[in-house]
Amino acid sequence: MTLLTHWPLAGLRLTTPRLELRLPNLDDLAALASLAADGVHDPTVQPFTVAWTDVAPEQRARSVLQYHWRCWGEWQPENWELNLVVVRDGIVVGTQGIGARDFSIRREVGTGSWLGRAYHRQGLGTEMRAAVLHLAFAGLGAQYATSGAYADNAASLEVSRKLGYREDGIERHSVRAKPAVLRRLRLTAEQWQQHQLVPVQMEGLPECLPWFGLA
Repeated sequence: MTLLTHWPLAGLRLTTPRLELRLPNLDDLAALASLAADGVHDPTVQPFTVAWTDVAPEQRARSVLQYHWRCWGEWQPENWELNLVVVRDGIVVGTQGIGARDFSIRREVGTGSWLGRAYHRQGLGTEMRAAVLHLAFAGLGAQYATSGAYADNAASLEVSRKLGYREDGIERHSVRAKPAVLRRLRLTAEQWQQHQLVPVQMEGLPECLPWFGLA
């Protein structure tokens, strides 16, 4: 028997013209942790609802490892978080996540991601989210995908606009002890079909379907 016998998610691959998205191995996680330590956004702003980057570099690195391990250990078909490492030309450039609760009933996923600062403004954010949206809608039969970004996070909001998301209300948060408005976004299966900008190939999905709560 191999790891895939007990953990078929390790064989899941999403590929786009420039990127491969896969479940990270330990070497990938080490590279991702180092990328986080080097910084993933302008330190004068805080784009995340959980301010995990407002700590020392070594704490950021450790939190990346612990978060991935926690998601692996807590995986259940009715409550899952799939965090894929994003690789370009053999180099880890970031991570793209997709998750759901009671997916077999609700048919709704949420997404989140980050890139190392050296890889911003190259269109990679659009490409990697397009990959997991293809997994959600074409692979898993999702009906909706949700996302969110603070009102001043123009880059994230632009990615969502390109991919067909529509406004879905706001939330008020506290960021660094100041009020901040988070814009919720929603994408339907029909809107996704009209905004497929990136060709995506999937490998290893059939074996994983029970892990997503699907027969």
